[in-house]
Amino acid sequence: MKEISCKLLVIGAGPGGYVCAIRAGQLGVDTVIVEAGKPGGTCLNVGCIPSKALIHAAEEYDKIRHMAEGQSPLGISLQAPPSLDLAATVAWKDGIVGRLNSGVSGLLRKARVKIVQGRAAFRDGKTVEVQTETGMQVIRAEMVVIATGSKPVELPFLPFGGPVISSTEALSLTALPKKLVVVGGGYIGLELGTAFAKLGSEVTIVEAAAQVLPQYDGELVRPVQKRLQQLGVRVLTGAKAKGLASGGDALLVETSDGKEHTLQADKILVTVGRRPNTDMVGLEGLDLDRSGPFLRIDDQCRTSMRGVFAIGDITGEPMLAHRAMAQGEMVAEIAAGLKRGWDKRCIPAVCFTDPEILSAGLSPDEARRNGLEVRVGQFPFSANGRAMTMLAEDGFVRVVARADNNVVLGLQAVGAGVSELASAFALAIEMGARVEDIAATVHAHPTRGEALQEAALKTLGHALHI
Repeated sequence: MKEISCKLLVIGAGPGGYVCAIRAGQLGVDTVIVEAGKPGGTCLNVGCIPSKALIHAAEEYDKIRHMAEGQSPLGISLQAPPSLDLAATVAWKDGIVGRLNSGVSGLLRKARVKIVQGRAAFRDGKTVEVQTETGMQVIRAEMVVIATGSKPVELPFLPFGGPVISSTEALSLTALPKKLVVVGGGYIGLELGTAFAKLGSEVTIVEAAAQVLPQYDGELVRPVQKRLQQLGVRVLTGAKAKGLASGGDALLVETSDGKEHTLQADKILVTVGRRPNTDMVGLEGLDLDRSGPFLRIDDQCRTSMRGVFAIGDITGEPMLAHRAMAQGEMVAEIAAGLKRGWDKRCIPAVCFTDPEILSAGLSPDEARRNGLEVRVGQFPFSANGRAMTMLAEDGFVRVVARADNNVVLGLQAVGAGVSELASAFALAIEMGARVEDIAATVHAHPTRGEALQEAALKTLGHALHI
C-alpha cells in the first residue's frame, strides 16, 4: 500500500475540481487531484460540451433540410434531400471531448498537480484511500476539497435501462430514435428534445408543471414554446409519467384531466433533475452538516469539518459548471493563504433551447417579491437589424432596474445566440451598473448586442429604434 502526503487534496476533476487544483498549483500549493473517470467531469464528458455539439449539429441539419425542401427565404436550394449519419456526428462530438480531456490533463501537469486515477473513499477528514489500477493508494492531506459533482435523478418507476435512458446515454446514441418521449421539461429535457426533433425524431415532452421551463417566467418561455410547436414537438404540461407499459415500448402518462394515456416510444429520456454524488466517497463516515441532500457550506465553501471544503453541484443550486469553477478558484486561493470570500452578485444561467434563454440577476417578479420597486425596459429582436439578417427575429432583451436610482438588478434575454451576451450581463451587474451606464456605452452596429443598449434606453423612456 502506497502512501503520499500533500497540502491540498481535491476529489473530483470536474470543472470545479480541476480549476481548484490548477489554481492551487499555480500558487505553489502541493496539490493532488483524484478522479475515477476522465478529467472534465459531467460538463465536459456527458453534459455541457457534448450536448452543445449535438445541438449545433441538429441546427445545421435542420437548416439544410429546409433548404432541400425549398423553404429557405435566402434563395438557397439543394437538389437532393440531406441524410444524417448519427454515428459520425457522435464521433465528431467525442473528438471534441477527447481534445478537451487532453487539454485539462495538460493544464494540471503544467501546474505541477499530481493526478491519481481511481475511486476515492474517506478514512477520516484528512485521509482517503484510492483504489487504482496498481493497487491501493493512501493520501493524507492538510486540506481536502470535495468536488464529486452530481448525477441524473432516477425515477423508481422508470429505472434506467433498456428503452429508459438518461442524458448520458442520449448523447451517445448512434441510431436516431423514431419516437422519443422526454420526461421532464426543464432545460436539459428541452435542449435535447429540441435537438432530436431537428434531427428527425418524433418528440413528446411530458412536464408535471403548468409550463415547460418552470424556472423561467412565461414571457421568456413563450418564444421557445412557439418554436417547439413549429418543430412539431408535442408538449404535455400538467402531466405525470406513471411507468412503462406492459410491452416496454410505451410510457403511461396521466394528463391534467386525470385521464391515462399511452405514448409509444423507442426511447424514453428521463430528465427530472440531478442529485449530488454524496454516496461515492464514504461521506457517511464524516460529520458533515447537510442542507437537504447537499453539503452545507459557508461563504468560503468550508464545510462543518475543519479543513474540509466542498464545491460545485454537491453544495446545491445553482448546479452550474461556471459556479463550480468560481468556487474552485476561490478555495485554491484560500488554501494558499489569500483572503477570499464569495461576493458574487449574480451567476448567469443559459438555456440552450431554440431560441436560447439567458438570465442574470433578478427578474421583474423576483425583484417585486423582494419588496423592490422596479422599472423595466424591453427591446424586441424584430427591431434589430442584425437579427433580421440572421433570420432570428424572435425574442427580446429585458432590463430590470431599481425605480429610485436605476441600479440594474437583472438582465434577461430570449433569442438566437443570446448566450454570448452572458458576459456583458454579468459584468454589468457585478460592476453595479446603472441603466444610464449601459445606455451611454457605445455598442457596435450592426450586432444583436445593440438590443441591450436599446432596452436600457427604453427603461429610461427614450428608446431610439422602437
